[in-house]
Amino acid sequence: MDLLNTLVDKGLRRELPTREEALAVLATSDDDLLDVVAAAGKVRRQWFGRRVKLNYLVNLKSGLCPEDCSYCSQRLGSKAGILKYTWLKPDEASKAAAAGVAGGAKRVCLVASGRGPTDRDVDRVTKTIEAIKEQNEGVEVCACLGLLSDGQADRLRSAGADAYNHNLNTSEETYGAITTTHTYADRVETVQQAQAAGLSACSGLIAGMGESDKDLVDVVFALRDLDPDSVPVNFLIPFEGTPLAKEWNLTPQRCLRILAMVRFVCPDVEVRLAGGREVHLRSMQPLALHLVNSIFLGDYLTSEGQAGQADLDMIADAGFEVEGQGTTTLPRHRADALSGGGCGSQGAAEASGATGCGSHGGGGGCGSHEASGGGCGPCGGHGEPEPATVADAGAGVPARESVPAGAARMDLVAVRRRGAGTDLAPNA
Repeated sequence: MDLLNTLVDKGLRRELPTREEALAVLATSDDDLLDVVAAAGKVRRQWFGRRVKLNYLVNLKSGLCPEDCSYCSQRLGSKAGILKYTWLKPDEASKAAAAGVAGGAKRVCLVASGRGPTDRDVDRVTKTIEAIKEQNEGVEVCACLGLLSDGQADRLRSAGADAYNHNLNTSEETYGAITTTHTYADRVETVQQAQAAGLSACSGLIAGMGESDKDLVDVVFALRDLDPDSVPVNFLIPFEGTPLAKEWNLTPQRCLRILAMVRFVCPDVEVRLAGGREVHLRSMQPLALHLVNSIFLGDYLTSEGQAGQADLDMIADAGFEVEGQGTTTLPRHRADALSGGGCGSQGAAEASGATGCGSHGGGGGCGSHEASGGGCGPCGGHGEPEPATVADAGAGVPARESVPAGAARMDLVAVRRRGAGTDLAPNA
């Protein structure tokens, strides 16, 4: 296809495709799907080789958020039966983080539900960051605490945070239909504050909320303009008890086309396959590794992912390798820009084939890391942890008869009952 040849050439040159080209990727047929994956895979391998970065979520504070994000199981008025608990102590969070690091995670993402942190909350998180860094040498820490106030990003950076996540989630045009308690502009401002403080920006989207192809392209182009270093792509987990509980409109093929479009628009960025992959990609997950270079290991914020060992087996079986602690994730030109001119990793530069020194623009969102199982940043949570039993942890769901092509697999949505905030071990 001439379209795919054009997009590969542009991706290898870090040249932005047109909106029409991005829309055309989303409009390709299932018959052309493997060609689309193969083309985007060439761009992925140019900049990231066959490495897969592992990330691990620690939910510091769960539930009872005052914001009304329609996709979120922690939202105001949510009836979803999720865990609810207030702040984990630094040693508890560090212990939870260690499980992910032991499983191969390079980055630990610290998430707290709510609109945004108070200064006291930032104090709590800085102590947690320090504890994790002290006990896990070389680990990256990303904070995801919602809308930031002046000076808070600088304090997190001083405490040792490496990155900050806050997702745009959907297009500016449709944002008001998803959330009314804060604005799209609020989210953009928080990403820019993180960048101004020297934090690596992480900002992405949630697909499957009933948006149009135009909305998807608009939000990805807006992200390209913000120029975050990592772009998590979430697929809506339609939790019962949330306004979007009936939005089952994604197929594995649709998800792969979305990921390919993101890769073409953001060729040299860490594209992360995030919440909802197990629910919507299912047995097609290995194909997604040809498009993304980063995934979450194990469980999400309020939903369960597949077992950590299954993730590791999937990566190996698909012919990829887990990215090691000593390897720089980003291509050299981006790593240099982020560090203010540092040399980056020679190994990473060679693997990516990167040359030159392209500029790094200036710039939860947690729903962020997990589509509907997340939150949109910090959240009120004053509840105590709900009781969890061994039967809850990893029990899975009963086997069901095979489902028709394109049908939703609602049986795959499982509320998290293990890991952070419980007495049960995580599945990392």
